Amino acid sequence: QVQLVESGGGLVQAGGSLRLSCAASERTFSSYAMGWFRQAPGKEREFVASIVWSGASTSYADSVKGRFTISRDNAKNTVYLQMNSLKPEDTAVYYCAAEGALFGRGNPSANWNYGGQGTQVTVSS
Repeated sequence: QVQLVESGGGLVQAGGSLRLSCAASERTFSSYAMGWFRQAPGKEREFVASIVWSGASTSYADSVKGRFTISRDNAKNTVYLQMNSLKPEDTAVYYCAAEGALFGRGNPSANWNYGGQGTQVTVSS
C-alpha cells in the first residue's frame, strides 16, 4: 500500500490561507488519481478535492469550490491543497488518498487508499 505523509496543517484565522502537502512513497504515484478528504470531530469523513493522474482534471466539493485548489507534481510524488479564504467550518483533520485503480478519474465515490495520519487544520473565528 502506498505510504502517504501529509503536512502543512496548523492554526489560522478565518480568511487566512494554508497549503497542505502530501508526499507519496509509491514510485507509480503518477499513475493514480489523488484526493483530499477531511473529517471534523463527530462527523463522517468527506471528500474535498481530487485530481487525475495527469493533473488535467480536478473535482471539488461544493463547499470548497472557488477557495481551494488541488495540484500535483509527479516529479516530486507530491500532491498539494491550497486553501484560501478559510472558514471555521473548514476545521478538520485533512487526509490525502490515492485512488485504488490505475488512471482513475478521481470520483469521490471511488475506492480510495488512505496511507497517512492526516494533518490538523484549525480555523479560528
